[in-house]
Amino acid sequence: MTAAPVASSADLLATIVAATKRIVAIRMEREPLSALARRAESSAIRPGAFRAALSRADRPNIIAECKRRSPSRGVLRANYDPVSIARSYEAAGAAAISVLTEPTFFDGAIEHLTAVRAAVATPLLRKDFIVSEYQLLEARASGADAILLIVAALTRDELAALFSGARALGLDTLIEVHNADELSLAIEVGADVIGVNNRNLRTLTVDVEASERLIAHMPAHVVAVSESGLTSAADLQRLRRLGYHAFLIGERFMTAVDPGAQLADLLERSA
Repeated sequence: MTAAPVASSADLLATIVAATKRIVAIRMEREPLSALARRAESSAIRPGAFRAALSRADRPNIIAECKRRSPSRGVLRANYDPVSIARSYEAAGAAAISVLTEPTFFDGAIEHLTAVRAAVATPLLRKDFIVSEYQLLEARASGADAILLIVAALTRDELAALFSGARALGLDTLIEVHNADELSLAIEVGADVIGVNNRNLRTLTVDVEASERLIAHMPAHVVAVSESGLTSAADLQRLRRLGYHAFLIGERFMTAVDPGAQLADLLERSA
C-alpha cells in the first residue's frame, strides 16, 4: 500500500475526517446501511466489557494497540500481522486491545478488526475517526466491544448522536479529549470512559502534562484513560497515583521486536 502524504499539521485532523467520509460513502455503495444493520444485529455483543476491563484497581490497565503506521512517525512495523500481535498482547495481560481500522493514514482495515476478534477474547476497541452511524454498525458487525469518538473531530450534536447510537448498539465508548473545553463536552454528553490524548491531533505535538492538567476536572464516576507519549513504568505509576485507570499505548509496542514481551515487561515494572 502506498502511504498517503501527510497533510500540514494545521489541517491534518480535518484532512483525515474528510478522507474518512469519502471512504464511508464508498463502503456504503458496496454494502447498504440496511444490509449492514442486519449483519450487525446478528453479531454477539458484550455491553460494558470494555469499561469493566479498564476499571480494575489491582493492575495497570493497558489498552495495547495494533497499528502499522502513524502520520507522525510513518511506518512503525513493516511486517504487520495484527492477529499475531493481538494474541501476544492477550497472552501478556492486556486489559483491552485497540485495532486501527483507518486505511489512508494508518494502513488499517476493518478486516483487521474482524480477524483479531476471531483470535482473541480480550475486549476490543475500534480505533478510527468515527463520523457516522455506518461506522458504528461496522464496529459491532466486526466484533468490537467499544469505539473511539474524538471530540475535536465532531460537532457537539454529532458527538451526542454517535455516543447515543453506540450505546443503543451495546458498544462502550472511549471519548477522546485534549483540553478542558473538549472534556466539558464529553462530560455533557454523558461519557463514562474519557481518554486524554497527550498528542494534539492538529499539530502532532505531544505533551504528557495534558493528562496531569485535566485529571482534576474528571468526574469521579468516569474511567480516566491517558493516551500517547507514555514511555516508561514511571509514567504509568505517576498517572495512576493522579487517578488514571488505564493507558492506551501503541508506538512503543509496535516498534519493539516482540510487542507482547514489551507489554509484559511494562506491566511487571508498573505494578
